[in-house]
Amino acid sequence: MRGRRAVVVGGGNVAEWKVRGLLAAGAQVVVVAPRVTEPLAALAEAGEIVRHPRPFAEGDLAGAVLAFAATDDETVNAAVVADARANGVLVNDASSAGRGDFATPAVHRAGPLTVAVDSGGLSPSFTKRVRDELALQFDARYARAAATLGALRERVAAVAPLEQRAALMRHFAARDIDELAAMPAGAIEHEVERAADTLAGVVPSRAQPLVCATRASKLALIQTRAVMAALATAGIPSTVLEITTRGDAVQDRSIAAIGSDNVFVTELELALRERRADYAVHSCKDLPSTLAGDMTLAAITAREDARDAYCSERYPTFDALPPGARVGTSSPRRRAQLRALRDDLVYDDVRGNVDTRLRKLRDGEYAAIVLACAGLNRLGARATYTVPFAIDALTPAVGQGALGIEARAGDPLVRRLDAALSDPATSTAVRAERAFLRTLRGGCQAPIGCHAVWSAGRLRIEGAVAAADGGRVVRGAREAALEIGDIALAEALGAALAGDLLDEGAGALLEAGPLAGRVFLLPRTQDRPSRIAPALRDAGAVVVEATDSAGAAQALAGRVPSAILFPSSGSVSAIAGYLGTLRSDGYRPVVAAMGPSSSATAGELGWPPDVIAPSAEVGAFVQSVTRFVLENDG
Repeated sequence: MRGRRAVVVGGGNVAEWKVRGLLAAGAQVVVVAPRVTEPLAALAEAGEIVRHPRPFAEGDLAGAVLAFAATDDETVNAAVVADARANGVLVNDASSAGRGDFATPAVHRAGPLTVAVDSGGLSPSFTKRVRDELALQFDARYARAAATLGALRERVAAVAPLEQRAALMRHFAARDIDELAAMPAGAIEHEVERAADTLAGVVPSRAQPLVCATRASKLALIQTRAVMAALATAGIPSTVLEITTRGDAVQDRSIAAIGSDNVFVTELELALRERRADYAVHSCKDLPSTLAGDMTLAAITAREDARDAYCSERYPTFDALPPGARVGTSSPRRRAQLRALRDDLVYDDVRGNVDTRLRKLRDGEYAAIVLACAGLNRLGARATYTVPFAIDALTPAVGQGALGIEARAGDPLVRRLDAALSDPATSTAVRAERAFLRTLRGGCQAPIGCHAVWSAGRLRIEGAVAAADGGRVVRGAREAALEIGDIALAEALGAALAGDLLDEGAGALLEAGPLAGRVFLLPRTQDRPSRIAPALRDAGAVVVEATDSAGAAQALAGRVPSAILFPSSGSVSAIAGYLGTLRSDGYRPVVAAMGPSSSATAGELGWPPDVIAPSAEVGAFVQSVTRFVLENDG
């Protein structure tokens, strides 16, 4: 009845009872009566019902789906029934149950539990009495117990073999009401497993549950349980192995600074190799473009909304953000494309799960953040302003919105996983996107976006490669007529698009590295080649080497370095004059020292280091500097 029109003719206690039931069902209620009870008058005054203060007239039932004859005048009630029949409206006659089309039960609701009492219209007062007596019995405890049984049923469907489920639910339904009402949510999984063990001898399982490896975040577990439920429907029960990956554990640095494309994958693959798990559930966008030889992508699920979403508590759109506003995103891909749209904003990393990021947004740490629509939808989460970006403005990550199921290569389970979980259309599209990424030799942290979509039997794939600073974005698209499931042609299409973008200069943008656009000054006191400079240049930095202040000023040609690196105390003294010039001009670049000696010398000249390498080794020094610069970018 939600949103539908119901007409109640009459204004006494019986009419009031009918009206309250209709309002509880979400109906749009019209009351026709010269006089009504005070509660009905109050409802009309508040605008919760529409009241016509006059006798019933022909036409009053127009547009209604239900009518109620609830006056104390049988002639009027008969007229309402006749008019309802003439207009095809179902009618309830409070004075004569047999004359109407239906009777209305008295209803008591306790959470998800609904109890209805019906006397066939013989005595509405007695019906209400029975309902009220039942309400004393079926109190809030029963509401909590019903909610617990719902949670237990969901868990049973996810992990129990088909032949055991009915017995398990009968077992739980017979448990004491107080025990069910008091059962905490955290105990649900344990209770199901314990009950399954108890009943194993009575209703033996025909299959051992598989073990599913997953990240331990809230979103990952929601995604994993959806996969497990789909497998359980196919008669393949599973249990969960929660794993904290490196990407989840390290929250004080950006993903790029952690230094690996597989920060959310490696530990799950290890569980598969060690046979602690049979399959793993990933967000497809977290997977590298090429899996290890002993692993395979067994299935790709139907895709959620693949777009990225602008989220803000204060500003309704991305364009409405004021210059200099702080925007949080942990993705180099998003950051690069957003900079291309607006380079007047400050883009900072924001780590943590989706709930944590939204809390930071609400707390005012950011003017806006950018998240995946898929994660927001699966969590049922939103910011005050949540606006998806167009695909051609902010191209999503490869595979975004889809889930990838990884298993050991050659395992017979692969075929069963594919049959139970794969969505052929999504799988074909995502494999085209992954071929695009693989051809570009990009990792999941590269500033690469790609999205494929079906339309009228054709697959259209769009791709984007951006410079880290957003100064240039290379975009392209291709489409072809092919059949869903034709993986070879789909991958060829993705590879061809990647070739188009490489021809347009995408390779140079990808080779720029995470330190692209940054200038490092490296003072030198020795003639032998430096191992520091090549390592930084490999990451895209411009490294200026100089043996004195004049050489530094000349080589920099007016540029202010992003960072100054002191590998020794002598290197500090070598450019003391240049440091004085920088101070006079009001500049203070990042200062990094390789050891305590260079750190002390820099401090004596008024340039205390921001970064001191944990050991006097080139690798440790370069890693420390790179991490600090990336974390403090913007």
